[in-house]
Amino acid sequence: MPPDKAPEAPVAAGITLERMRRRVHLVRLTAWIAIAASPIALCIAITSGPATAQATTAKAPPERPTAQDSDLAGFAQLFVGAWLRSSADDVRSAQARLAQSMAPNVELPELVEGARPSPVSVTAVRSAHRSGGVWSVTVAAQYADGRLRNYAVPVVADRFGGSFTVTGAPGVVAGPGRADVPASPYRVTVPEGDLSSAVGEFLAAYLTGAGEVDRYLAPGVTLSAVSPAPYTGATVQQVRAIEGAAAADRAVDGTAVHVLVQVEARDGDGRWPLTYELALRARSGRWEITGLGSGTSVRGGGRS
Repeated sequence: MPPDKAPEAPVAAGITLERMRRRVHLVRLTAWIAIAASPIALCIAITSGPATAQATTAKAPPERPTAQDSDLAGFAQLFVGAWLRSSADDVRSAQARLAQSMAPNVELPELVEGARPSPVSVTAVRSAHRSGGVWSVTVAAQYADGRLRNYAVPVVADRFGGSFTVTGAPGVVAGPGRADVPASPYRVTVPEGDLSSAVGEFLAAYLTGAGEVDRYLAPGVTLSAVSPAPYTGATVQQVRAIEGAAAADRAVDGTAVHVLVQVEARDGDGRWPLTYELALRARSGRWEITGLGSGTSVRGGGRS
């Protein structure tokens, strides 16, 4: 090796060692900065924390639980039923004591001898919030002779919505009006064919137990038949659909439709007009049920 090249190795080693020292120094400096900054950050957090919490608390509106309509409706319905079945001449009867416990300051009705019978059913039909904890609940009483009377009941709920009191005697009022009915989306008439046959066979199995419901369901759909079967027969009267594809002669695989079915069900007491909303999809040239409306639960995963 030439003499002028001999010192390169110590120089290179010295440069490497110096770089390592600088890195160690930088790491130590970073650590000390972090340690020194920690108390400051902690002090800032302690100082600013309560102020932030106070600001948040000041902005948030106070919560006030409100009474649920269903709770109020049930309470008013129970009171009207007891009040109509009680009499001031017999304040110790079970109905009178119940009415008085729910409305301590409300007088009981006075019935004459041979008075009309008590209502056969009492149903809450409307709840209206007045102010604060004050509500008005309309309760309909139906009698065996066909009479129908609606009573408005003033009810006060506590601030938690868990306790109620009737504050005054019921008042006879007009019942809820009839709402306008929107145009039906089921405007396509479905002729007799594969779709109407599939719908009819499915509903027959669903309502009468004639056959297994599963055979009419799409893969992954689970639906139980009505049990015990309430009818001895079920005949489709009309099928109307939203989509025009439901009226086609043949089922094209993958086509999805929604139909409204009018059914005449039969049992020992007579004939009953029923209506069902169904969703169907075409697969392998046949229509399969993918959903049943009218509040019935349909879930997937039960059939493959």
